[in-house]
This record gives sequence, C-alpha cells and structure tokens, in this order.
Amino acid sequence: MTARINLLFVCSRNQWRSPTAERMYRNDARFVVRSCGLSDRSPRQLRETDLTWADVVFAMETKHRARILGQFREAVGDTPLHVLDIPDDYEFMNPELVDLLRDRVEWHFLEKNSA
Repeated sequence: MTARINLLFVCSRNQWRSPTAERMYRNDARFVVRSCGLSDRSPRQLRETDLTWADVVFAMETKHRARILGQFREAVGDTPLHVLDIPDDYEFMNPELVDLLRDRVEWHFLEKNSA
C-alpha cells in the first residue's frame, strides 16, 4: 500500500478556495488534506506545524506563496510550494472553482514516466 500524500491548501481567509480544495480531496485515497488561511480572521490560520506536516503545499496566489515564505521559510524547507493562480472570485464549491482546482492540482500528480 502506498503512503498517502499530505496536501495543504492555503488562501487568504480559509473561507472559499482552500476549504473547497479540502472538501474535494478529503475522500481521495491518495491524499490526507488540510486547508488554512493567512488572515488573522481565518477560521483555521496557517501555523508552522501545518507546513511541517505537509508533503506538498498549494497556495492560491503568488502573494500567498510570498507571505508563506516570508513568515515560515524554515518550516517550508524543501517542501514543494506551488501557486495555483486562482483569484478570490469564487464562493465555496463553485463549479468553476472546482474545475480549476482539479485541473491545476491533478497536473502535479500525473505520471511523468508513462510509457
């Protein structure tokens, strides 16, 4: 049995984008998922322990990646930190948001060496 990959999704307030991603992947046998926000007003604010737990981190925007690295560079270490380039234009579980997340997350897990 293959070990599950710990995915962490980060957006501004942990209200729409990252909780949507967490909901989408929470029953996926490949992954264990968490979502966090960077704002003090986030229901679940990003902590160093979230970053050390994660195998892969997905930030919704470039500004999120910059802030994560600015505040938690040591905790991130060599953990892949990808930007999904998804603006804050969608509500929770919006079908267009779901499609964007699926396309941009799944790309990172495609078999690179398929014959």
